[in-house]
Order: sequence, then structure tokens, then C-alpha cells
Amino acid sequence: MSQIPENPLILVDGSSYLFRAYHAPPHLTNSKGEATGAIYGVINMLKSLLKQYQPSHMVVVFDAKGPTFRNDMYSEYKAHRPPMPDDLRTQIEPIHEIIKAMGLPLVSISGVEADDVIGTFSRIATEQQRHVLISTGDKDMAQLVNEHVTLINTMTNTILDPQGVVEKFGIGPELIIDYLALMGDKVDNIPGVPGVGEKTALAMLQGLGSIDQLYENLDKIAALGFRGSKTMAKKLEEHKSQLELSYELATIKLDCDVEQDLEQFKIAEMDKDRLIELYGQCEFKRWLAELLDGKSQAAITEVEAQGSAPLVDDIEASYETILTEAQLSAWADKLRSAELVAFDTETTSLDYMQAELVGMSFAVAPGEAAYLPIAHDYVGAPEQLSKELVFSVMAPILADDSIKKVGQNLKYDQSVLARAGLALNGIAFDTMLESYVFNSVATRHDMDSLALKYLGHKNISFEDIAGKGKKQLTFNQIELEKAAPYAAEDADITLRLHQHLWPLLTKEQTLQTVFNDIELPLLSVLSRIERTGVHIDCEMLAQQSLEIEKRLQELEQEAFALAGEEFNLSSTKQLQGILFEKQGLPVIKKTPKGAPSTAEDVLQELAHDYPLPKLIIEHRGLAKLKSTYTDKLPKLINPETGRVHTSYHQAVTATGRLSSSDPNLQNIPIRNEAGRKIRQAFVADKGKQIVAADYSQIELRIMAHLSQDKGLLNAFAEGKDVHKATAAEVFSVPLEEVTSDMRRKAKAVNFGLIYGMSAFGLSRQLDIPRHEAQHYMDKYFERFPGVLEYMERTRAEAAEQGYVETLFGRRLYLPDIKARNGARRKAAERAAINAPMQGTAADIIKKAMINVDKWLQTCSSEDIQLLMQVHDELVFEIKTEKVDEFSEQICRLMSGAASLDVPLLVEADSGDNWDQAH
Repeated sequence: MSQIPENPLILVDGSSYLFRAYHAPPHLTNSKGEATGAIYGVINMLKSLLKQYQPSHMVVVFDAKGPTFRNDMYSEYKAHRPPMPDDLRTQIEPIHEIIKAMGLPLVSISGVEADDVIGTFSRIATEQQRHVLISTGDKDMAQLVNEHVTLINTMTNTILDPQGVVEKFGIGPELIIDYLALMGDKVDNIPGVPGVGEKTALAMLQGLGSIDQLYENLDKIAALGFRGSKTMAKKLEEHKSQLELSYELATIKLDCDVEQDLEQFKIAEMDKDRLIELYGQCEFKRWLAELLDGKSQAAITEVEAQGSAPLVDDIEASYETILTEAQLSAWADKLRSAELVAFDTETTSLDYMQAELVGMSFAVAPGEAAYLPIAHDYVGAPEQLSKELVFSVMAPILADDSIKKVGQNLKYDQSVLARAGLALNGIAFDTMLESYVFNSVATRHDMDSLALKYLGHKNISFEDIAGKGKKQLTFNQIELEKAAPYAAEDADITLRLHQHLWPLLTKEQTLQTVFNDIELPLLSVLSRIERTGVHIDCEMLAQQSLEIEKRLQELEQEAFALAGEEFNLSSTKQLQGILFEKQGLPVIKKTPKGAPSTAEDVLQELAHDYPLPKLIIEHRGLAKLKSTYTDKLPKLINPETGRVHTSYHQAVTATGRLSSSDPNLQNIPIRNEAGRKIRQAFVADKGKQIVAADYSQIELRIMAHLSQDKGLLNAFAEGKDVHKATAAEVFSVPLEEVTSDMRRKAKAVNFGLIYGMSAFGLSRQLDIPRHEAQHYMDKYFERFPGVLEYMERTRAEAAEQGYVETLFGRRLYLPDIKARNGARRKAAERAAINAPMQGTAADIIKKAMINVDKWLQTCSSEDIQLLMQVHDELVFEIKTEKVDEFSEQICRLMSGAASLDVPLLVEADSGDNWDQAH
């Protein structure tokens, strides 16, 4: 079989795939009766192609709607084809959506067929001497084959290179159009020459050559001896114009109006969330499991043996709705005697500071669950037990430490109950955190995803019972007949998930320790921080918004002057026209659709040499600050507390770091003036100060500890400025002769290595030639050989194990560490180097928060409160006269959160606002 060159550009004939998939079994439908067979077939073929060749560049080409130039040429072209069946038409949009979510470029150009677009891209690639693999079942494509272009029919796994075309058709690629024109095509309604079939066409082409040569040698056709040869010359003369038309119709166009740069077909990162949604709609359960697990189809069986359940929806259950005192009493007894209680709340809002309690659900054994409604108030709602009675019975059970509870994201439930005046103690497990600690990248950690992955069960969705969009009901408005099964199922599935996940965690002692010592105790700490909130100065933010608006207008005018016309700075299309068409700036990168990119990294590069991109970057940054912070923060103030309450997410980032939303505290810039001004609006109450306690260069210290490099260990042990010490080594100068520029470059090297940066990346960051950046890195590794050894060792261990670990045993799995695709493998290697440092830093600050919180429980909340955790710092509000005393204790507790071979230095400062505390 012919060999396919490594990493070809793959051009997929999507329209060919579409019809083949539609007519091939299985003819699937989802539970709503919608056809999904063609979707399954097309995507399955694409997945197989990706798996087999692991290309870096690929594009799927579909026919566009409407007539093509061939219809203008010949009105009868494809006229006999029946209209597309409705059950195929409805599958096209989902196919396109899934392909895009897979990260695959998709092209469809009106006026031409998919063949023509593929032909054009093949011609461009051939001119660039780039290897192309066309995946199609269409024989007409054989005309495109040459030394750089190969065909594959994935249904038969037939590969056609030039020799393969000869073996299959009896002629070379250069005669395929002649062959098709002579025979005609009944399906496409190409007339051809009457009486000429496959054997006749071959006999003529093999005997005399092309159609042109046939007409030059009409007198020699009779001598070829095929059946009908004696009258063939006359037929060819009679039907010459028809044959010329057929030749034109059969010829694949090679000059479509397309973007010439083939780099536009670089495969992007898949949008997992979107794929989960689309696969869910189609009910492709197996693919959902594969996707959520992050592993290949080939590894699925092994994965299931390690934790994932077979996808069969066989949950059996009997749920109860508690509406009488007798039922409540009976369930209270069950809860008190249960070994473990699964618990969940139903509320009116996802905002824990506004959510009103509507009901509670419990499970004490798989399938044995109940819903206790207390505030369903729709017209005709049955009488429910009073809130006073429910609270009097449930409060002691919820507060009892000895009654062990499990939940899914119990931080939310704890906050909701606290707002209702109820304590939630005895939190023993949390399935969201169990899943996150077991494998942070295997799946999203919401209940629906976990139920699907580990139990093979599709939960009742909230939209199923509440509706969608603006008309969506809040839980109190939902009829109990629908609400009760939904709520009870949540508790039941939580218990089942715990029973599935906990044994997986206990197999690995280090993972169990991360769960018990870090994640679970942090849950209640975060609940308290969130409910405390932080005071915001609205007037200051309003003033900042005005200042930013003024600067935005100035930037607009400057941009208009540079552009020579007015345009919308936020419009990508208009910006492309100004930068690349009018001003002729170099096109650095293109979008998947072939347009010049105006992405941030592109503008950053252009800004080195051109003034307008620099203005656009500043404009974008300020506009984002205004919309995200100065305009939005005042709207987030809770009317009851007068403070802003963020939400911390424990199970989102791969490495263990916390993220936050509404507001996103991690994204407030600290290196520019506008960002620092926003921090000035985070203020202390009267008689108090903001104190920020920050780990100093924690990831570099962890690098020193993990690598055991003597140079780094000594620099930290002696309390040197590590960036200055690095500069002295890299630039071979005494410490006292290090300039600020040398230190800046050394700092970029230090932090670049933590993130696995290449010499190319460093050269871009420092705006220096690549060879100079490579020289800095070579000198660094020469002076700090332990770091290089650590990096090489980590890469090797990651490739062998498939994961890396933090100092405390948290794991980060790296599905792409052995990928054939170089870019994906390199990204996984960079993550492997960085994750132990970033993850260890995350573990340390989490342990610090737990230690600090224990101490805070002994203090008065009037004296001190923990307000925020951002990156490597904790932010407090402390009574002014207690600042020095408490700051000292905070630094002591934070620096004692871990024992490293270098000092863990914590620096604390104070001020009237967050910015001053830096």
C-alpha cells in the first residue's frame, strides 16, 4: 500500500462524507426522534482520520447552498437529482457546529462545489511542494492526484497516488477528466458521448491518448478493435460540442477565490464545553464518555475499568415527597441513624447571597431519597410544612458534626443555609471535589457530567422542568410533581457518585490526603470568605469610569488621525480593512476563514513597528477594564450587606489554583496604572486597614526546592535578590554591577523557564533576536544545571506516567504528552514543567488559608476578617490598632504552611485600600 507522507495537509470532502454517512447504517435517532445517523457517520469518519494521521492542519469542505457556475454553463447539470431529504437537511447544521467545536476549520464557498475548493487548495499546496491527503469517496477527485497529492477513501481504506490511479483506472491522473467526459455521468447529468462506457473510454484513451489526440487521430480509432470502434469516429464528430461541454463540467476548478495561506487550516483546540453540549443533544453517550475522560476511543475500555461506568441508564429509584409531620419525623430518624447522608438544597437563585431556600433533598441509600419542599408558591401548590417546623426538626441534624454529610458543591449549600440562619456541619465528602482531586482534567465536575461519566446516567435537567430563557421558572414556581423527582434525584445521584468515586481516591494515599487535608477543609473557609465580602468605593469607580471614557475618546481621535478616517475600533472587520488593506501592514496570522487576524498577540507584534496597533491595544485594555470592573463592580454590590461577594471556584483550573467570578479578582491588572486604580476602590471600613500578605517569588522558590539546584538554593538561602543573582550569572558580572536592564532580562528568563518558555517565546517577550534569547537560556542552564536536569527529568516522568505531581501529591494528567502532533505534545511538556510549581504554590496557599482560618475562629470578626485570595496573596481587613500584631501572626502562619529547602518568605503591608497595601 502506498505510504502517506508524515503530517500532510488533509482536505476532507465533507459533502462526500455527508451522503455516504446518510445512506450507511446505523440510522440513528435521539430520544426526541431527531435523525442523528449522518451526524454520527461524518464525525466518526473525521475522528478516525484524526486518530490515524494526527495532522496539524486539516480542513473540511462542504458544498454551499444554491447553484454553481456549472448550472450557468449547463442548466441540466444535476437536474435529475432529487431534493435533499428533510431528515438529512436537519443534520447539516449540527454537523457543522460539531466540526467547528472539534477545532477543525470548515470552508464552504458559494458558486462552486466542494471539489473545486479542494482542487484549488491542492493546487496551492502543490505549488508550495506541500503534501496533501484528500479524503473522499468521489472518483472524480483522481484528476487531482500528483506527486504531492494523494487520495484516500476511508470507507475502503484505498489510497491513490499516481501509480495507484493507474492501477485502479488503467490510466494516469492526467487522463481522468477525459475519461469522465467521454463516459458522462448519469447522476450528475453530464451527457458524455452516447454509447461510450468505461471499457470503450479506456480503450480509446489507452490506445491513442487524450480527447485532443483522439480528434487528431479519428482515422485510427477503428483499428483499436473495441466493440463499436468502426462507428466511434463519426460519433465523436457528431457530439464534439457535447463532449467539450462534458469535459468542462467534469473539470475540477483550480482557481477558486480562496485565501492562499494554508496556515489558516491549523487545527485549533477543541471547545470541550460546546462538544459536550452538542454530543448531549445528539445523545452520543459513548463519545461523551470519551470526551469527558480526555482519552482516545482505544483506551476507553481500560478507562472504564479504572473508574468510568458503562453508559447504560439503569438507575432504579423510589423517591418520596415529604408533606406531613409523620413523614418528616420518619425521615429525621433515618437521617440520624444513616451512616452517610447525601444532602442538597433547592433555591431561587445561583447567587448564594440572594438565594432563598425552597426545599431540601436527602438520600440515605442508593434509590432511597426524598424531597422536603418548604416554599413552592405557585397557584394551586399543595400545602407544605411550615418553615418554622422544618427548621426546628432539621437545624439540629444539619448542625450535628456526628451526622456525616456528602454533597455536590456543598460550599454553595453551606452559604445558602447560613443566610437562612442554619449551620451545616459534618461535611465529610463532596463529590465535585472528589472528582476534581481524582483527575482535574478528565471531565467537568458538575453533577450532570459526573453522572454521565461515572454512572452512565443522564440526569433530569433543570431546563426540562423549568423551561429556557426569559420564561424560565425559578424553583419555587415549579410544580411539585416535577420538582420533587428532580430534587430527590440530585441527592440520590450524589450518594451514588460518592460510592463510585471514593474507592478510586482511596487507592492512592496521596490523593486521599490532598482531599482530606486541603480541598475539603477549604470548602468552609471559602464559604466564610465569600459571605464576608469586601467594601467598594462606588464614587471612586464612577470617577475612574469617566477618566477611562475620556481616554478612550482621546485614543479614538488619535486612531482616526492615524487611519485617515473614522472607524469602529471594536469592529474586527473594519480594523482588518484599515490595518491590512489601507495601511498595508504585514499579515502575521490568519483566522480559520482566511481573514487577517487582529488577535492580541498579533497586535502586540505589530505594535513594535507601527503606532496604530499600539493604540488599539491600549483602547481594548481600557474598554475591558471599564466594562468588567469600573462600570460593573458597583452593580455587584449586595443591597443587604453593602459589599461585593465574589464566587471562588475550587474545581475549575487544571493545576489546583482557585479562580473567581462576579467579580473575577484574579484578572484585575496590577502592572498598569488603570488596574492599580481599580484596586484603590477596594477599601477598608472606618477604623480599619486593608492588609495584603503576599508570598515572595513562591514559584521560583518551589523551583529551587524541586530542582535542588545549588545556585538557586544558595541565592534564596542567602536572601539575595534572585533576579539580580541570576543576571550576575547569566551576564557574567559581579552582583553589584548588574544593571536594571540585566535584571529585567534575567527575571524574564526565570519566569519564562517556570512556564516552559522557548527561546522564541523569550525573544518575543524581550524584543530581542532569537539567537540572543537562546544565548541567555544556554548561559542560564550552564550556571544552573539542576534546573535543566529537573526539566528533563519531569518531561521523561510525565511521558512515562501520563501525569505529574505537586509536592503534596496533587496530580495533573497530561493526555497529550505522547501526542504525535508536535504542537500538542510540546504544550503538554510545558504544562508538565509548570504544573508541579504552580500546583504546589496553589496547595501551599490553600493550606495557609486553612491555618489562618483556624486562628481567625479564635478572634473577633470586629478585629479581623479574611476578605480575598488572589494569586499568591491573602487580603484582610484589620482594626487599625491590631494591624502590626495580626500582620506578624499572618506572616508566621503563611510561611509555616509548608517546609521547603529554601525560606518561604511572606511580605505584608497595609493601607486604606488594596492598592496601598502593596
